[in-house]
Amino acid sequence: MRRTGLGTGTACTLAALLSACGGGGGGGVASIPAPPIVTPTPSPTPSPSQGATPTPSPSQNYDTAGYRATKGAVSMNALAAYQRGATGAGVTMGIIDSGLDTRTGLFAGRISAASTDVAGMRGTGDDDGHGTAVAFTAAGGRSGDRAQGVAFDSTLLILRADQPGSCGSSGGSDGGLGGKCSFSSTSIARGLDAARLAGARVANISLGSNETPPAALLAAIDRATAAGMVIVIAAGNDGESDPSLLAQIANNSGVARGQVIVAGSVGLSGTISAFSNRAGQSAAHYLTALGEQVEAPDASGTRMLWSGTSFAAPQITGAAALLAQAFPNLTGAQIADLLLRTARGAGSGGGSGGTDSVYGRGTLDLTAAFQPVGAMSVAGSTAALSMSINARLSPAMGDARAQGLNLVALDGYARAYHVDLSGTVAQASPRALLAPALLGRIEGVAVGDGTRSVSLTSAIQSPGEARLRAVVPGDAVGPVRQIVAGSVTQMLDPDTAIGFGFASGGDALVANWTGQSGVPFLLTDPGFGIDRAPRASAAVHHRLGSLGISVMAENGRFATPAPGMVPPGYDQASLTLDHPVGPVALSIGMTRLAERSTVLGGWFGGALGQAQGTSWFADTAARWSDTGGWTMAARWRSGWTHAVGGLGGGLLTSRSWSVEAGKIGLFGGDRLDLRVSQPLRVTAGGLDLRLPAHWDYAGGRVDAWTTDRLSLAPTGRELLVEARHAVPLGAGQLSTHLFWRRDPGHIAALPPERGMAIKYGLRF
Repeated sequence: MRRTGLGTGTACTLAALLSACGGGGGGGVASIPAPPIVTPTPSPTPSPSQGATPTPSPSQNYDTAGYRATKGAVSMNALAAYQRGATGAGVTMGIIDSGLDTRTGLFAGRISAASTDVAGMRGTGDDDGHGTAVAFTAAGGRSGDRAQGVAFDSTLLILRADQPGSCGSSGGSDGGLGGKCSFSSTSIARGLDAARLAGARVANISLGSNETPPAALLAAIDRATAAGMVIVIAAGNDGESDPSLLAQIANNSGVARGQVIVAGSVGLSGTISAFSNRAGQSAAHYLTALGEQVEAPDASGTRMLWSGTSFAAPQITGAAALLAQAFPNLTGAQIADLLLRTARGAGSGGGSGGTDSVYGRGTLDLTAAFQPVGAMSVAGSTAALSMSINARLSPAMGDARAQGLNLVALDGYARAYHVDLSGTVAQASPRALLAPALLGRIEGVAVGDGTRSVSLTSAIQSPGEARLRAVVPGDAVGPVRQIVAGSVTQMLDPDTAIGFGFASGGDALVANWTGQSGVPFLLTDPGFGIDRAPRASAAVHHRLGSLGISVMAENGRFATPAPGMVPPGYDQASLTLDHPVGPVALSIGMTRLAERSTVLGGWFGGALGQAQGTSWFADTAARWSDTGGWTMAARWRSGWTHAVGGLGGGLLTSRSWSVEAGKIGLFGGDRLDLRVSQPLRVTAGGLDLRLPAHWDYAGGRVDAWTTDRLSLAPTGRELLVEARHAVPLGAGQLSTHLFWRRDPGHIAALPPERGMAIKYGLRF
């Protein structure tokens, strides 16, 4: 480090093993008037959509004029730590340097009683000013609108290590303000041992040497890192391609243990300082911070502007103290790894874990260091938590809005964060109705002889479509038909029928037997409000006089609620009673739907307990027809769903209905039908989730819980109206469909949908 009054002359030189100011020439210090207050542009804070903030919470606003005057704190965005309650309180940092002048009062009440002169018997006063400036940069107290230290509430352990008589006025061009100090490796080793015994979490060494460190110093560093201490060493001010040999101790994994950080200097623009030694072969452990024009007092209390890697190092030291306070579970290796891993990108490879031969890992960035890093999990469990999507509602839940889903989560370093999961509960997109009906190219055929019937559904596949099928010799090139679903029914006796389906639901079998089958509207109602893909079904129907009894079982999968997720499975069983009353076919039934990983098709990830639902539905249906060609029908379904998950559950009620009317021969051989329906919609209820509210670092456990309600009832209410007019045409039938859809997907904010389609089907 150079100290000059006018920017010329050298005041700090190599002496014995170590020298002050990070070693070598370069850098500088100049007396200053009060610097202008410049409104900074801090690094961005975590986006509210991420919803994660460290604990504890702040009690005051730290975005003051004093903070904004502290260029180093603004450069690293220390506000990201302050406004989350981290100021360094309770954390001891060791400053191994030329001592400390306390006359400014900016360190009052924060000097550790263990502070000592490790090189003599002089006390901890500062004859040079370098130690005072370094200590202030790391931990100087707040003073109105003047610059302050990074960890301004931390405890300072002053370890004076300059050789007696080596500091003092040089009478040179610095106007007598400076001098030169030398430091022996023995004193530095004693300082590290004293810091370790006093429980310091981090030690700052703004000294440099280009001589190989002796074994005694290596042993002291070994003892310090074994105790969990982070050590920050200035890279040196020689403008060389590698740090000083002292700083290169970081490369010795046997003694450094990944806990030694080499500090390089950058200016306000983020460009490496001309005087700063580069990362070189120490790039994996090299971190840059502001080291130019850093405001700090000297040994007389006069505010000066200092430059050198000596003043980049205490910026990093202060940042380490902030992390140590905010997250007391962190080991020294984790603190160092976080600061390096979250560095702001610089050079060709810095930041995000990359390295660069000039900037090393990049530039200190506390915004990133205080954000969650690595995989997130719910505190007190192993359940994974996503910062994007943790739940996806089903169409039956529409625009239900999550509010106040606050919990404590741990990141990959077991750091506790308050997370609001409300923004990670995604609404389902409205089911597309018209496109699948028109573009699927689905054709069906049914044959029967009165006691037996076979129904097959096939899909036409065009050349180039990605559909799995068997290839046999002689396959024609061009469109092929692939059977995708089917069913078979058999009359066992005049009163008993049995049916089986593959890739087709059992509801259609029962509807045929109970007289509830209607005309083929284009926009089908999925029944449970969920798109599903049946795999297999079986049903039996038996008639006792005029009373019919149907039993049905089915299993299959729902549409995938989240990308990359295995489609969730379900099992369905129902009992239906039917009875004709004159021209009216009546039926009532009870259906049980068991979902394996969803609730009415809604997916709730591990962060919300991975709830699954068991639902019971009461169904009533009636269909009337007369000899004049008129038909009328109505269906009503009420549901009760019991949801259970790892964090709690709840009860949901749901409802769907439809009414329709039709007339055959209104204009000759035509048919006109109208249907109004409401797909299944949750009417009330939600999940009562027991969520972790506070994390005890000392015990490594959740010590407070809260229960929050996730309401799943939407405000929107979908209403679907479809008119169908069909006329015979040639060997088939031409039908025209008009539809109107209000609140698509039960989402009130969506505009109504309107459409028309014309369909032609052949009879064969």
